[in-house]
Amino acid sequence: MDYRKQFLVDPTKQLLLGDIDPSSTADLASKSAAADLTDQYRAQMEAEQFLLYADGRQSLLVVLQALDAAGKDGVIRHVFSAMNPQGTRVHGFKQPTPIEAAHDFLWRAHKQVPADGEVVIFNRSHYEDVLVVRVHNLVPEEIWSQRYDKINEFERLLTENGTQILKFFLHISPEEQLERFKKRLDDPQRHWKISDSDYSERKFWPQYIEAYQDALTKTSTTHAPWYVIPANSKWFRNLAISQIIADTLKDMKLELPPTHVNIEEIKAHYHAAVKAANGNKP
Repeated sequence: MDYRKQFLVDPTKQLLLGDIDPSSTADLASKSAAADLTDQYRAQMEAEQFLLYADGRQSLLVVLQALDAAGKDGVIRHVFSAMNPQGTRVHGFKQPTPIEAAHDFLWRAHKQVPADGEVVIFNRSHYEDVLVVRVHNLVPEEIWSQRYDKINEFERLLTENGTQILKFFLHISPEEQLERFKKRLDDPQRHWKISDSDYSERKFWPQYIEAYQDALTKTSTTHAPWYVIPANSKWFRNLAISQIIADTLKDMKLELPPTHVNIEEIKAHYHAAVKAANGNKP
């Protein structure tokens, strides 16, 4: 099954998240059924990232957005661990610092976009400025409502400069979120992840859903598509995202750069060095 087609947000229709089952696992019945497929896509990601890094002419930006406990950290840990850390970077967006707040809302995002040959994952992103800002009335509607066009222009600029963009909304149910909060409470190793906002933000669930529906519909483009990933099942979430990333990297037609040295001459130098190291013995 092609998850790029199945989970793509169509910008010509208003997205209704209530129509998408967050417990869906598409055509797969169990975690074991997905394990081999996930490993295959992760291996493909590893091979393609090697080419991306070696070629150094393109880059990949992955945006992860979700309500609390939907699994952004889990995706980063389980999906992107397939990639070489030398060419991969994660940036988490929290409440803006005073310096960040003194600039336009895209300034802090633009500083973190990938360089040529690099993969960058945004854990939350510039979309917070049409989500949290909207839900909590941090700026007037006349301001945040204009940001969709600015985001589209920003992402168009990145793609015109060789950056492929993939954006994932991890879709969980309120019931699944509450169950994951309970696991945090029951596990002392996860207590550090608990915050007061875990529960206070739940009362804004309908407002967040409305904000996400608008943001995803207005900013899903051919050059920077949004995907709504059913995320109640962690194993399926990881499989779907792995497939989409692996297939997208393959479509970028990455290849090794041309060789700029005389290989035969380098080989001759190598053999001469080996001979010298062995006391010029044949």
